Amino acid sequence: MKTEIQAVMEKYKDNLFSAAFNICKNAADADDIVQDTFFQYYKTSKQFESEQHIRAWLLRVAINKAKNVNLSFRRRTSVPLEEYMETLAFETPEAETLFEEVMKLPEKYRIVIHLFYYEDYSIREISQILHITESNTKVCLARGRKLLKKVLQEGWNDDDE
Repeated sequence: MKTEIQAVMEKYKDNLFSAAFNICKNAADADDIVQDTFFQYYKTSKQFESEQHIRAWLLRVAINKAKNVNLSFRRRTSVPLEEYMETLAFETPEAETLFEEVMKLPEKYRIVIHLFYYEDYSIREISQILHITESNTKVCLARGRKLLKKVLQEGWNDDDE
């Protein structure tokens, strides 16, 4: 099964951008990664088992490309996170605060949190996408949650004073 490129682009562009931005924290790089990911999909002769398989493959490719961008020496001058956040629309101030704190997490926790909460992947699916064990995925998710809880509780305690 290989879905037409236009349909795949429309369906997954936002998800891929989110995942890429979550890693590289740069909108221009995330756009490039999305474009490169779709180009790789277009070029591949791989046959996919299902829509979920296509989605997981696309996310895996985008995540790997984003990690490569972070490791590259040519890392361009990026738009600061604060500037990019001004372009986003959040439903509540709490949602904005949560997004800011998620973006401050170490990459290994941030990726797992993003895939679990924003992309609705299961522990098993995340471990397959990231090529890590399920127990490692659970540990990263638990540690990411713990860090978020600590930071958010500190923020709430500061508001009470």
